[in-house]
Amino acid sequence: MIHIADAWKDYQVIATGDGYKLERWKDVCLLRPDPQVIWKAQCDLFSYPGIDAVYHRSDKGGGGWEYRRHIPQEWTIAYRDLTFKIKPMGFKHTGLFPEQAANWETMASLIRGAERPVRVLNLFAYTGGATVACAKAGAEVTHVDAAKGMVERAGENARLSGIDRGIRYIVDDCKKFVQREIRRGNRYDAIVMDPPSYGRGPNGEMWKIESELYSFVQLCTQVLTEKPLFFLINSYTTGLQPAVLGNILTLCLKGYQGKIDAYEVGLPTREGICLPCGAGGIYIDDAAKRG
Repeated sequence: MIHIADAWKDYQVIATGDGYKLERWKDVCLLRPDPQVIWKAQCDLFSYPGIDAVYHRSDKGGGGWEYRRHIPQEWTIAYRDLTFKIKPMGFKHTGLFPEQAANWETMASLIRGAERPVRVLNLFAYTGGATVACAKAGAEVTHVDAAKGMVERAGENARLSGIDRGIRYIVDDCKKFVQREIRRGNRYDAIVMDPPSYGRGPNGEMWKIESELYSFVQLCTQVLTEKPLFFLINSYTTGLQPAVLGNILTLCLKGYQGKIDAYEVGLPTREGICLPCGAGGIYIDDAAKRG
């Protein structure tokens, strides 16, 4: 199953092929590499009229942007009642993953339908797409990421979306933070995480998803309330199937009464196909209502 983020107005995948995707970010057109795009392009993407910038990979790793027109250093796009800052950055990123709107919709609906206060823990939280979506739906959110700059950007996104309270921002290694929350006795009604394939914490802590994810999810169950609303894992790790995330949730949350769904997330394209963008797994409380 694939959950498609198809309600965007300010964002669109125009065309794909030959390892690239051509996207419209409001009024700016970007051409970026995408490892999932192994099919042939239906047109010459590099000659597409209106391209503002192209990200070129380097044979030595990384890469850089080629700007064909003058564009703002940063600008904003909207998704429903949420607003996010966009900025072309290193390693082809823009500061937002539009396909995650499919998960934002699910979490926001569950929070609105809970009819009770909901505390959400967002781990590896990046620039706060999930944080903003959950807070806008009425949850109290703790946002944790090891990168100070990304946490600051999350605060900007929250303020752009009209949120000035209800979010606690933490710059820390996610595992160490969860361990401290266990000792403090703090509990959460929902957890969402987007763990990297590889990473380092602020003090050099190593993370490798294949060896760390299962034990980390087990650890996180110790900060759940007795009747958690949801537990969502998203992953962009190549080769990691949705069923893997579903299996981890099934094994780690077997003491809870809920349903588990494993799926891909994706984006529709103007070509009439769906671009797969990552894997998701979610536990949802049996009694949960959709708002």
